[in-house]
Amino acid sequence: MEEVRGRRVRLDPNKIVLTAGSTSANEILMFCLGETGDAFLIPTPYYPGYDRDLKWRTGVEIVPIHCSSSNHFRVTKAALTKAYTQAHTLNLNVKGVLITNPSNPLGTTMTKEDLDMIINFCMEKHIHIVSDEIFSATVFDSSNFISILESLQQTKFKSVKNLVHVVYSLSKDLGLSGFRVGMIYSNNERVLSAATKMSSFGLISSQTQHLVSNILGDKKFMKYYIKENTRRLKKRHEMLVSNLKRIGIHCLTSNAGLFSWVDMRHLLSSNTFEAEFELWKRIICDVKLNISPGSSCHCSEPGWFRICFANVSEEILHVALHRMKVFVEENSKSHDRDYNGPNLICKWMFGFSGGTRRKIQGYPKMFLHRPVPERSSPLSLCS
Repeated sequence: MEEVRGRRVRLDPNKIVLTAGSTSANEILMFCLGETGDAFLIPTPYYPGYDRDLKWRTGVEIVPIHCSSSNHFRVTKAALTKAYTQAHTLNLNVKGVLITNPSNPLGTTMTKEDLDMIINFCMEKHIHIVSDEIFSATVFDSSNFISILESLQQTKFKSVKNLVHVVYSLSKDLGLSGFRVGMIYSNNERVLSAATKMSSFGLISSQTQHLVSNILGDKKFMKYYIKENTRRLKKRHEMLVSNLKRIGIHCLTSNAGLFSWVDMRHLLSSNTFEAEFELWKRIICDVKLNISPGSSCHCSEPGWFRICFANVSEEILHVALHRMKVFVEENSKSHDRDYNGPNLICKWMFGFSGGTRRKIQGYPKMFLHRPVPERSSPLSLCS
């Protein structure tokens, strides 16, 4: 973690609580910091899994901080204040703000000014900050990833340290999702004590710890891996963005993550989430591509989609981009054609989503490990 943060932050290993992945880490923090009737504010769009991880068992509610494409979805103090006020209108007690940095699904990193603004706001309200930094080593366009821990060192509020908590995992940075290695970093002794006790319900196996320790202990390999991984991510990102641009689809400017936030508003039949859902159905049923609609990430503007570029081979990505090119060309010729409804496989998939855009995040994901011919099973570009 220090290496990824450019050695600008010193971390105390005694302030780390290991958990079975970041999912467990986030839920444990919600149990430690909140109760039923409490709320956390989260900037939109955000990772759909938070609706499960943070709420299902803890009783904690999520109040969205609505961000806009007009300023590239950056968090503003006005949006923070509006969300805070809305929470109190709903009789919810705000316990903190949760951010993802780098952002999932945006693929962007927060600036020091962004982080300072959030820290100052939370200090004024005396509420917690949870910073999910699971994608911190995927920053490929700049080495200047700024952790909230770095920003924290320079703040004038000394008492804030007990209110800031970082979630991290090796799932994305090292591609070890199935190993379930996550952690909480906090300066708050009470949180550390409670989180340590709760981590017993989701321990990392001794075998996994031994294996991962050997990987992390190989400094030469780790240095090479991080450098090579970011190089490949940058190359793949440029491949996706440039090819989509050629067919008239633009992406939000991003510098991190395993995905791009893609603007398909011009392909909607109307500026509604119903039209977004219809477009998603056409892409998955006709084009055989599985991407994440913005509404599943609670985006307040219809027509944005998340496309993952790092979970498929380069060859499969070429197939996917060709299919999108054909789709856009056909769509421009007959933009207002009637949609005849999903085929058999799509009906099965929509059965999992409940048929409403509010539950789109429930659809299954189909992963392919080899190139497939056109018009066969869907290629999954979401993960």
